[in-house]
Amino acid sequence: MKFIGKTLLTILLLIILAVVAIYVLAQTRWGSSWISRAVSQHTDYQITFSKLKHDFSEPGHVVLNDVSFGLKTRPAIVVAKKIDLGLTGAQFFRPLHFASIWLENGTININDNGHLLALSADRLQFNKMIINHSDSHLPLAATRVDGGILPWQPVAGDLIGNDTRFQLSAGSLEVNGVTATNVLLQGNKNLHQLVISSFGADVALGSVTTSAQRDAQGNWQVSALRLNNIRLQSERPLSDLLTPLASHPSIRFDRIEVTDARLEGKDWAVTDLDLALKNITLRNGDWQSNDGSLSMNASSFVNGSLELNDPIVNLVFSPQDITLKQFSSRWVNGLIRTSGKWTRADKKLTLDEAAVAGIEYTLPQNWRDHWMASLPEWLHSVQVTRMVANRNLLIDINPDFPFQLTSLEGNGSNVLIARDRQWGIWSGSLSFNAAEATFNRVDVRHPSLSLNAGDNGINVTEMSAFTHNGMLESLATVTQQPDRRLSLTLNGRNVPVNLLHDWGWPTLPLSGEGNLQLKIQSSLAANVSLKSATNGTLLVTAGDKTLQQSMTAGQVAGAQ
Repeated sequence: MKFIGKTLLTILLLIILAVVAIYVLAQTRWGSSWISRAVSQHTDYQITFSKLKHDFSEPGHVVLNDVSFGLKTRPAIVVAKKIDLGLTGAQFFRPLHFASIWLENGTININDNGHLLALSADRLQFNKMIINHSDSHLPLAATRVDGGILPWQPVAGDLIGNDTRFQLSAGSLEVNGVTATNVLLQGNKNLHQLVISSFGADVALGSVTTSAQRDAQGNWQVSALRLNNIRLQSERPLSDLLTPLASHPSIRFDRIEVTDARLEGKDWAVTDLDLALKNITLRNGDWQSNDGSLSMNASSFVNGSLELNDPIVNLVFSPQDITLKQFSSRWVNGLIRTSGKWTRADKKLTLDEAAVAGIEYTLPQNWRDHWMASLPEWLHSVQVTRMVANRNLLIDINPDFPFQLTSLEGNGSNVLIARDRQWGIWSGSLSFNAAEATFNRVDVRHPSLSLNAGDNGINVTEMSAFTHNGMLESLATVTQQPDRRLSLTLNGRNVPVNLLHDWGWPTLPLSGEGNLQLKIQSSLAANVSLKSATNGTLLVTAGDKTLQQSMTAGQVAGAQ
């Protein structure tokens, strides 16, 4: 019996000695290297570390230094100067579950490869970490990250896991090219629902705060988003500014507030922007709203050649329409003002009133192309119930036929200026007059025009002007069919006999002043030359001389 007892004691001492030896060796560089090779050879993970430390003053913790850890054949998921593993009694049954994991001075590379990371912890903590997520459609990079996730239970394709709470801070965060500093993020995740209870950051010399949540289908609800004193510069055109929002099934904004923002992009800019948006959902390139609203004002807004000063916009949204309560702005030294409604069912914009006063506007060289171009799909027609113009200057510098109208005034009623996504004068009545005008180097005084339009055509019921010592009067009709047939009669009394030369008629073998009568038939159709489509006659009387000429396809036989 003594022999058996001595034998058992010897074996026990040898086991204790072996455990002590393993414990000591494990904390050497050789031991660290051996453990790294063993884990890498017998598991799906690749790990290296320079040293393992354990202190009996903290028996529940194991510290690894200079660690690189990840899946085999893939870039490392974690690289850290120090990892502190908190041990628990359950370690014998769940060896890869820890009471805590502390990551310090390193980098975490998140990817969406769908592999399950078998590690887990009651608490995952970060200290001075870098986090990169480059595989996402919304790439991000964060530095100087502190905070924690508890519990940490990652699942396939989701490193954060489910049923967890998190609180993180970062010195800097870059998301899809936008950089933020002093970031604070707090929230939780329950199954596939993500709740961001608080997010705050300094962005573009200003600040951003928000709270939001995302459901299992990827739909977002933003309870509040506030942007203060933002100074943002981007290389994107204005049309691409909201493109990132289209990557989500839907986003609902309960409230957005923007204060004193200055934004600049490719060919656009806005300064001193104040904005309040309530109750709107963006889904599949469209919007939905119940009792939503938008109030916006700025010092200036520039989009290409368009520049507005002190614009003010107030909109009210409903499921059926958008009510434009107010739009006003200073534009090219004048003022524009309107109100109205856009209806979803027929995609029609009805302006109750459109007023233009004191503008000094030069038409762009390609304004005719814009006039012929189709409107966007969301805007099928535009009607102005009442139109008023006062003291305006309108200039066209097109070298083919430049013109200028000075002190232009006018009014209109029930004017349908767009139908089936095409600009035009489809119905209603208009009248204009000006103090002076120049049409291709021909000066006239007090020009005026009145017309009414309907389905059958446009009837110019009065068109007149004074020139030199005489007067011009005209009547015209234009059909609404695609060929846009034009019929025009022009009478002149005591006018220069070669008045029409600068308007396209060849020089006459007459001089001085006289009376003339012009009758032409032509077409204003798109892609049709006005000159080649014109046929007509001209009768001129100067003193005791009378001359009659005929034009066919823009040519006058025997003309000089």
